[in-house]
Amino acid sequence: MTPSIVFGLDAQLTAAHNTGMRNRSRKPTDVNVLGKSIVDQATGAVPKILPQVKDPAAVELGRRGGLRGGKARAAKMTKKERSASAKKAAAARWAKG
Repeated sequence: MTPSIVFGLDAQLTAAHNTGMRNRSRKPTDVNVLGKSIVDQATGAVPKILPQVKDPAAVELGRRGGLRGGKARAAKMTKKERSASAKKAAAARWAKG
């Protein structure tokens, strides 16, 4: 048995190593470019990007489909398939915590 496993360092090294890539900043790194973009936004030379507005009818349609979908899916599944799906869902819930 290696010393790192005995002292519990193996899990710490793995956890520190698997953090993934960091997200890049959307701001320009050059100070002059950043300053120009701020001035352009302040003076209105560059239009500000507005968030997209969702169509309320489409949102409601998607919501209704989501409400019906689980019951319809469960009705089509066999008892064995429902049990397997429930076990998988429970494992996923416990894995989050």
